[in-house]
Amino acid sequence: MAFDQGLALLKEARDAPDDVNKCREAARHMQLLWSFLIKDLTHPANDLSDDLKGNLVSIGLWVIRETDAILAGRSSNWAALIDINSTVREGLNS
Repeated sequence: MAFDQGLALLKEARDAPDDVNKCREAARHMQLLWSFLIKDLTHPANDLSDDLKGNLVSIGLWVIRETDAILAGRSSNWAALIDINSTVREGLNS
């Protein structure tokens, strides 16, 4: 559900690039989501494989950097954020 909400926010921000509040809300939602996931992935009790954890942490760090760039006005790469988060959501649901 958190990914669904985040993807909806990302799509709204992509469709209204001049709406600073929508952009900020979408970016912050994804940053909080990935910060939570990274914390969980790096916890010793997490029993996912080290390769999977490493890949997900790398994706999460990229999402956080990319949303930082959007908030700073250095990027408007909403499509890549939507694509990667959609792929992760689908992978987690399977």
